[in-house]
Amino acid sequence: MGFACKAGNNTYINLEPDTRAETDRLFAALAAGGKVESPLQEMFWGDYWGTLTDQFGIQWMFNCASKT
Repeated sequence: MGFACKAGNNTYINLEPDTRAETDRLFAALAAGGKVESPLQEMFWGDYWGTLTDQFGIQWMFNCASKT
């Protein structure tokens, strides 16, 4: 299928910060020098969600249930 599995691209590390401000801070820090795949946004299930690959090729997923 054209997908080469290598360290970092076969899984996501999921973070669930307590606040949206903390989610924004962590997302920006890990996105520096990396690539944002899906920017943080309000999702249909009601949470604040986004994904990125950091500068070392590690994939991160963020999900914040808080509205503040």
